[in-house]
Amino acid sequence: MRLTPVLVLAALGAAAPAFAQDARHRVVVRDRVRAERIGPYQGRDRGPEQTDRFSRKVKLGRDGRVTIGNISGQIVVTGGSGDEVSIEAVKRTRGDQSQLANVRIVVDDRPGRVDVRTEYDSSRFTRNNSVSVDYTVTVPSGASVEVKSVSGNVKVTGVRGAVRSESVSGDVTTSDTPRVEAAKSVSGNVTLSGIQNDGDLSATSVSGTVSAKGVKAHALELGSVSGDLMVSDVTCDRLNAKSVSGAFEYSGTIARGGVYDVNLHSGNVRFVLANPVGFELAASTFSGNIRSDLPLTIGGDRDRDRDGRRRGPQNRSMRATFGDGSATLTLRTFSGDIVIARR
Repeated sequence: MRLTPVLVLAALGAAAPAFAQDARHRVVVRDRVRAERIGPYQGRDRGPEQTDRFSRKVKLGRDGRVTIGNISGQIVVTGGSGDEVSIEAVKRTRGDQSQLANVRIVVDDRPGRVDVRTEYDSSRFTRNNSVSVDYTVTVPSGASVEVKSVSGNVKVTGVRGAVRSESVSGDVTTSDTPRVEAAKSVSGNVTLSGIQNDGDLSATSVSGTVSAKGVKAHALELGSVSGDLMVSDVTCDRLNAKSVSGAFEYSGTIARGGVYDVNLHSGNVRFVLANPVGFELAASTFSGNIRSDLPLTIGGDRDRDRDGRRRGPQNRSMRATFGDGSATLTLRTFSGDIVIARR
């Protein structure tokens, strides 16, 4: 029996229902705490650091696929020239040096695919295990990459193929990666830049900020339980953003006929639009204000009750139109302001 990074899928899968119900959120927090207990590696302050280095090169081809799975330690992936995958890894411990032998770096290669993973000898594994593995991997720039870590940061740079990156306890960063499909973290920030994706992009964190700059995608899905959602220089046809405790800001353009849906529990919603096309607005906030720098034609205002008396700022919603009303903006927050500004 070996311990492998399948723990990532279980923890990330448990995170999705947290956006709907507090009871389910407690399950996610429980899984997050379990992941954090693993730590980058236990006992890092005991004694001098012991290391064991691993190096291997595997021929892949320019359009192959690379997967990397790790339990504890950081993963850095960079797109390069040529048709080889270069794998450099360092096993680290501050405990007994003999523990390094209990951790194996496994490389499976077959035509068009290379799989790299960390395996712990379960017969000698204890919760006081003090070994982590840091990976530095260079892949052909056109390769597709899938990276998963239980406890450690993940960074992908300069990869032109499809990219999926996940960490349970760690930050996820991608830059100059035009075809990112998914970036997820349970306990960590997600930071994206340089994306041009004709398909769908999903970026989520349970406890962390999700930020993206220079993004072009058909559909964009953003989510966080406890953290802000910030996207700038964005172009997309569809947007779905949800956060329980955090603000949302969108700076960029909206598409004619596009659909943009934002649902927050506690936080401000802010759209900063450059040369905006027309849109229909449905905005509601229980405790906050609605403001637009663009001239709106009010189509409905439920700030008054059936007797015509104002309900006040504690219960307001608005329907309005700008221009030809071709796009749809549905913006909701329970506690926060809604602002539409012109860039």
